[in-house]
Amino acid sequence: MSSSRAQPADALPAFVDRLQQALADGRLLKGSLAKYRGPQPDLQRVLLRPVTLRGERCLQLVYRHDTRDVTKNHAPAELPTLFGELLGPSAFRHAHLHCSDGELELVVTQRGQASLHRRAGPAAAAGPAPVPAAIAPPSAATAATAAPAAPDATAHNREKQRWLTLDRPFLAELGVTNDRHELVPAMARKWKQINKFVEVFAHALADSPLAEAQALRIVDFGSGKGYLTFAMHDWLRHSRAIAAEVTGVELRPDMVALCNAAIGRLGIEGLHIQQGDVRHWQPQALDVMVALHACDTATDFAIDLGLRGGAQIILCSPCCHKEVRPQLLQPHPLKPILQHGVHLGQQAEMLTDGLRALWLEACGYDTKVFEFVSLEHTNKNKMILAVKRRTPKPAAPLLQQIDDIKRFYGIREQCLETLLRERLALPA
Repeated sequence: MSSSRAQPADALPAFVDRLQQALADGRLLKGSLAKYRGPQPDLQRVLLRPVTLRGERCLQLVYRHDTRDVTKNHAPAELPTLFGELLGPSAFRHAHLHCSDGELELVVTQRGQASLHRRAGPAAAAGPAPVPAAIAPPSAATAATAAPAAPDATAHNREKQRWLTLDRPFLAELGVTNDRHELVPAMARKWKQINKFVEVFAHALADSPLAEAQALRIVDFGSGKGYLTFAMHDWLRHSRAIAAEVTGVELRPDMVALCNAAIGRLGIEGLHIQQGDVRHWQPQALDVMVALHACDTATDFAIDLGLRGGAQIILCSPCCHKEVRPQLLQPHPLKPILQHGVHLGQQAEMLTDGLRALWLEACGYDTKVFEFVSLEHTNKNKMILAVKRRTPKPAAPLLQQIDDIKRFYGIREQCLETLLRERLALPA
């Protein structure tokens, strides 16, 4: 993969010019704007993709806010003015385009200096690619393993984008695909979950202080058979060319042996599976902490290890919320409602994960709690995502909110709070 850089004074016009060219000749696959520093506090990012409207290639922008998405379509002639407003020190400071012949990245500093980086793919390095035929459709086998850059990618009814392709060797090794790189029908749900996880992780990475990192240290607690662990490592190393060191931690020795055997057969570097229990794991420096389906307080221990290791991204999918549930059975104004087991369980889940999110906020993270694709061994589909905040904000108001919530519901103890108060010497 080769790279080039434009001079700072020419970076923004060059970016827009190359965007227009890629849109016009069909090389543009997708793009995104991140690191927003503008006046709209709920605006997270903007997603870009080419669309064809009334026979004309246009650029579609999806403005992703906290609770809504706004979609707008723009003709090529509008792009210089549009991106002159969207990019800058008081707007979006990071733009990333994925094209069929490589990637284009624009970075704007706080002082308004812009730099443009282009990474050419193997096809571009070898020479100009032939113009794709517009008549003959790809074969079924080719379509199954193609990247999201199909000739009809601009159509509104296009197949859903996948972050990984079915030809990746680890998928066959783990039984997601057969030896012809075709999806095993019984693994369709797992394939959907893998791609959704990579999508969530990719967006978190783009919004975090790790967006420009060339190397990452990641620990995945409860890695199981390794589907998501392998996928995260493969996407970072293969699609992003990031020197990722990924460690999976799994309690079951048979799963550890299975994953390490697969790693050995594939000759994968930077991926290691170790046997261990999150409750007894020794803290170590890391950039990303992942814990999916860590039962009950195991999620709290994993979050605490992420905090102690200095993780910039914490991603967990909790389940088995047992600790808080019995504490809600004491006399309480809501007891007539909570007498029903299903309501009691839902309330305990909401409170436990809500308090976890508040503690992460108090420790300097921006947090989101949202629905994810449920894992194969549980119907729980909630995910907590925490990304380290660049600008600190006072923790005192959040700690007061935590105390108020505990007092109202009569919660006496919550594991993550116990771990943090002991370590940070916070008042009880």
